[in-house]
Amino acid sequence: MTALDDKINERFPGLVVRKDLVKAVKGNAIVPTYVLEYLLGQYCATNDEASIQSGIETVREILRKHYVHRNEAGLIKSNIREKGRWKIIDRISVALNEKSDTYEASFANLGISKVLIDSGTVKTHPKLLVGGVWCIADIEYDYTEDKNVSPWILGTMKPIQLSHFDYEAYLEARKGFTTDEWIDLLFQTVGFDPEMFGRRSKLIQLMRLIPFVERNYNLIELGPKGTGKSHIYSEFSPHGILISGGEVTVPKLFVSNSSGKLGLVGYWDVVALDEFAGKQKKVDKALVDILKNYMANKTFSRGVEPLGAEASMVFVGNTKHTVPYMLKNTDLFDELPDKYYDSAFIDRLHTYIPGWEVGVIRGEMFSNGYGFVVDYLAEILRHLRNDDYSDRYRSNFELSSDISTRDRDGVHKTFSGLMKILFPSGEATPDEMEEILKLALEGRKRVKDQLMRLDATYPDVDFSFSRKNGEKVKVATLEENEFPSFYYRRAGGLGLPTTEPTGDDASEAAAAPQLDAGATAVTSVSEGPKTGHFTYNENQRGVTFDNLFGPYLVGVQKITITDPYIRAFHQVRNVMEFIETLAKAKSPADEVEVHLVTCVDGIRPEKQAENLGAIAASCEGVGITFTWEFDETNTIHARHIVTDTGWKIALDRGLDIFQQYELNDAFSFANRLQQFRSVKAFEVIYLKNNSV
Repeated sequence: MTALDDKINERFPGLVVRKDLVKAVKGNAIVPTYVLEYLLGQYCATNDEASIQSGIETVREILRKHYVHRNEAGLIKSNIREKGRWKIIDRISVALNEKSDTYEASFANLGISKVLIDSGTVKTHPKLLVGGVWCIADIEYDYTEDKNVSPWILGTMKPIQLSHFDYEAYLEARKGFTTDEWIDLLFQTVGFDPEMFGRRSKLIQLMRLIPFVERNYNLIELGPKGTGKSHIYSEFSPHGILISGGEVTVPKLFVSNSSGKLGLVGYWDVVALDEFAGKQKKVDKALVDILKNYMANKTFSRGVEPLGAEASMVFVGNTKHTVPYMLKNTDLFDELPDKYYDSAFIDRLHTYIPGWEVGVIRGEMFSNGYGFVVDYLAEILRHLRNDDYSDRYRSNFELSSDISTRDRDGVHKTFSGLMKILFPSGEATPDEMEEILKLALEGRKRVKDQLMRLDATYPDVDFSFSRKNGEKVKVATLEENEFPSFYYRRAGGLGLPTTEPTGDDASEAAAAPQLDAGATAVTSVSEGPKTGHFTYNENQRGVTFDNLFGPYLVGVQKITITDPYIRAFHQVRNVMEFIETLAKAKSPADEVEVHLVTCVDGIRPEKQAENLGAIAASCEGVGITFTWEFDETNTIHARHIVTDTGWKIALDRGLDIFQQYELNDAFSFANRLQQFRSVKAFEVIYLKNNSV
């Protein structure tokens, strides 16, 4: 257990569970995570290993005896008949039988229907009428010769969800965590290992929770397959429902004219449409029109009286093309069905999560640390829907007056949602608020910039804000910084005026460090090796050692690398890749000495020395001599590269700028080519000693 796990168990006793236990007990049960964690929370909410193992066996036994597998439904029915009563775990849905004026329950896996259920239970749990609810129920069997009477009798029934929680205790416990610790706790709750992700990647994934804390929030996420876009909406909360985008109809989503039965938006906090993308999908235009009105006004109408609802709408789908391809040829909404590829619909989206920034989920990304029992957090998030944090930034920041009311609403709702998730008591520093405000502006800007590609009548918007001291901060999307030559295309073939290079200059600039929107540089590196200060965003791609260091290594004879953290295999490999860049930059007739100053690995020093020795052996015969020394005092902190030609390159992360990738996969592009790797956020400063 980590120190964070200890703190989690100390601050939230009985409300957290080790996340790898879900896999341990799930087996082949097709049951949502929140159902399993409800059971684990009853028996395994502890850090005592013996109690955990005992609890796992108890939960396994409950699932074995009472969870209904469809292929074993006949056996369960037989048990009920023979024993007279049996407890089951199943998804129960209810419908009103108008002919007999009774409510009848259907059991999804057990395969029985027309089971009478009293109206009081239905009124207490109205979601039984729409989509169904996972429950623990006692079923009885009493045969009668009357063919109109079902032999199945519902005894007791309890929805699998938390019955109560102490919100004030939640707020008090939150005060015991730093912001980074709290983010990691939430990230482990979702099921991922925070050590495998950078801060921006964590926040982007936590943005998926905003629909659970904000009423009538409209979110879209498009990206490659396998990035876990729909996981949260299907597994995380009993208050959200995930349905296929191709299965949704007006009666199912809103209201049936024939029966007057309210649809999904009337009962669920979050309605997510999965597999939403696809140009060829057939979509009812009437559905799109009602959906547009609902997303804008929180109301819908199919008759005389307009109805209101609070459900947030989420749209998730896969993209077929890369981001630069879409920016060059179409837009980031390219995969939407034709009826949804409409500026009025798109304009109602509050934010666009860049799914391409979320890596394809791999086995090692899952967490074995502690997180909230998801049902507990789901109830907390639902409670927070009553609050509004959208104005919390105003004492420190002011949005640009150029931002329209609809854009401002989108920014406010995203900011409010993230504030509630990360700072439920509202106590965030100005820097923390600024980080959230930037994400909120970026998410809405991504929507608006693509709208300008679809419809030339949409004006350009200055997505910026001012700090308290009057300093203006302009917000840009990551893809805007990465692909400026493609990003600024507009409807009708028009482009916005930019300071980005064009023509021959553009090809030269492609090899230069790409600036963050807020960064400054003394001169452009594209003109040759010049002094400058550059900032790179987390998840940015296209950054290579050849671009960063190549121009500064021409003509060198001696290089000293100072970095205390050349220990793990990937860090030693970074040194090797730096030397590969040197080998490409130097003349074949030159010989160069490379000396590394680092600290000894306190865990596996022999492996560290072995790997460094392998680099030295590899350098033989290519005109490069590699040596290293360990700083025995372990006091060095600076990370920089110094050349005998007078250059000093200061790196706040040293050479360790890349996020984790498949080191052992020889057929992975990220393994073979640096430009396909995502980077961590880092800065580099180029300084020149002109006396050399």
